[in-house]
Amino acid sequence: MKTTAFAILLSISLFACKQSKLEQTYVPKAYTNEDFNEFPKVKNEILNIVTVEPSKPEDRETFTIQFKDTTIAIQDKPKPLANQFKQARFINTQKTAALVQVEDGSGLVSPFYVISLKDGKVGVSSLYKASAGKSDKKYTKGIEEMSLSNIIVNNDFAIALVNGKIYPIKRQNESERIQGDFLFNSSDKQTLVFLTGNALYQVNYRTGETATLKLPANVMQSGNVANEIRKGYSWATNAKGASFLKQNPDDDRIVDISEFKK
Repeated sequence: MKTTAFAILLSISLFACKQSKLEQTYVPKAYTNEDFNEFPKVKNEILNIVTVEPSKPEDRETFTIQFKDTTIAIQDKPKPLANQFKQARFINTQKTAALVQVEDGSGLVSPFYVISLKDGKVGVSSLYKASAGKSDKKYTKGIEEMSLSNIIVNNDFAIALVNGKIYPIKRQNESERIQGDFLFNSSDKQTLVFLTGNALYQVNYRTGETATLKLPANVMQSGNVANEIRKGYSWATNAKGASFLKQNPDDDRIVDISEFKK
């Protein structure tokens, strides 16, 4: 009797261990304007971000994504299988979509994916756009914060972290990601301003409108381009409601610094 009871307990224990180590591999598809604001139809049908403590003190913590009792892995060949991520954060408040970044050692910033739920099923979308820019290594910076609830990913995507909205950012040249540093955004967070060479490339990711504003030499040589722009330029709204920077007509105009975000 004792032997039988022990065998049953051992079987339950082994089953529990097996269940806790379930893993499902997904092949990502390219992002194509999906809606990542899914509301769970069943209570607690959400994703979980699990912190994995480093095995060595000098290493950083990593993260896994789990749905129910299953760990989600991503196979994006020729990259190796990824089931732990260097970054992970939810992009909607109901926790049905998460942005993750793998560590692939490619020399550039590692790729990003969105793991999401749709009708109770897991899907994976890749936030990767091929680029042949000469300075990609310099301008592929990963996540840049616009605000507590808005981020930019690799100069290619703007993401709202509350409702899971992802907006492709229109490039200057389709074959290369924006070759410039993100400076700031309009107060409605829809127009982004990048310093590209001796000009400002402005893009409204909601309307797709763009504007390039060449900067005078004295601004470029000032040592603090962003500060000079705040002093000498103002936002103007066009007929479609999109805001773009324009140079002030005179040096006496009082500029509200709060117009500039970052």
